[in-house]
Amino acid sequence: MNALLELGRALRLRRSEMGLSQARVAALSGLSRQTVSQLETGSVPDLGLNKAERLAELLGLALRVDTGLTGRQGKMSALERAVATAGVSYRSALPPEELRRALTTGEVADRYAPHLHALLDDAPVSLLAALAEQLQEEDGQARAQVWKRYRRLAQQVKSLRNLWR
Repeated sequence: MNALLELGRALRLRRSEMGLSQARVAALSGLSRQTVSQLETGSVPDLGLNKAERLAELLGLALRVDTGLTGRQGKMSALERAVATAGVSYRSALPPEELRRALTTGEVADRYAPHLHALLDDAPVSLLAALAEQLQEEDGQARAQVWKRYRRLAQQVKSLRNLWR
């Protein structure tokens, strides 16, 4: 499959799951809405690698060159990585079950609000996307619903990340 077609399909799906408009993605990425639209419909004639990478990174996607070798074995789950990211600056850890509960209900205990703030402000979008994928696989939560809860939680903890505004 053509790389631009594949990127366009992934972009449309992720943008939709995240509840972002083409105009919002364009504004956040520095591209025009027309370029985003053309990429999603497969009609963009060309897109530079830097632009494609910037757009992919914004939505937590990755551009990769596949060497055909197998991936790392024994790596941490997205939930484990998210908990580690959320607790890096705090003495007490955010328990995985508390993060899972927050992402299931859209509510966070006051005691863990700073942890969630750190996660939603600082975690790579690719980690948040992997966490949404894990919650879908393990708990049957629709990825789009997880992204909605991310936004709700970001408002609750007063996240400064431009993505959540």
